Amino acid sequence: MVQLQPSYSKQKSLPTMYDLPSEDPEEPGLPDEFHDFQPNLLTQTCQSPHHLRSDYFIAKDLNLYYDRQHTQWYKRPDWFLVLGARRSTNLQELRLSYVIWQEEVSPFLVVELASPGTEDEDLGRTQRKKETRPTKWEVYEEILQVPYYVIYDRYENQFQGFVLESGKYEPLDLEEGRLWLEELGLGLGLWQGSYEGVEGLWLRFYDEVGNWIPTPNERANREQLEKERERHEKQQERQRAIMAENERDRERAEKERERLEKELEKQRADRERLEKELEKQRADRAESDLQKMRERLIQLGIDPETLP
Repeated sequence: MVQLQPSYSKQKSLPTMYDLPSEDPEEPGLPDEFHDFQPNLLTQTCQSPHHLRSDYFIAKDLNLYYDRQHTQWYKRPDWFLVLGARRSTNLQELRLSYVIWQEEVSPFLVVELASPGTEDEDLGRTQRKKETRPTKWEVYEEILQVPYYVIYDRYENQFQGFVLESGKYEPLDLEEGRLWLEELGLGLGLWQGSYEGVEGLWLRFYDEVGNWIPTPNERANREQLEKERERHEKQQERQRAIMAENERDRERAEKERERLEKELEKQRADRERLEKELEKQRADRAESDLQKMRERLIQLGIDPETLP
């Protein structure tokens, strides 16, 4: 069957992914790839030394219901953390949403990942119309009074943070791309690296000395590398031990050879000494026998000197 290729003009007029929403119009807030990867990295590296993991709650893309008077109103932060809200440990008790009038504790930190078309609302530039729901900024600043609000724009690599002071958000100086959170004992910063095989600038947590908190995979890889390093060092140590033992064997063999040579030399010297002594003894015996013969001839009246 012949397939007709669309004309160039038609191809050119087709919308790109930047023209089409990544969310279901009937269910706003469903994440794209980045909105899946980035919150996961935040969750995996948020390991506070000041709190047990069971004593703080982390969520991504979860409905946050904030108004007792309007129970259907919610916001859906890309990622948020609540200190003092216990983490569910039972499968059936995992939260379907975060309901502020039941939890009675507001998030400590909210992170929004700016997307095309959401930046104005994320930064509080959107004006609320009468009889409409409050904007994100109003909910986080005025209603929930979230102490820290962070916005990251991956297109501009722009990391912005706000701290609640006297009921209003004040911008933080993040020129170095880092924000220290004393209550957590962790900092939040921009890290250049590869996560899930994707290279770029990512938001992740670091410790008090500035080291990036490793993900479980990074920790496993480091442990594997450490084990491999230890195995390699042990192998090298064994090789050095074998080489040292071989060297000791060589030295022992050399000393044994020298000892044997000295022993042989001594034996040769002793043999020569014995041969000289035997030769001397033979010579002495011959001289003694000759003298006795002379004396015997004289007794017989024969002059030995006259004999041939």
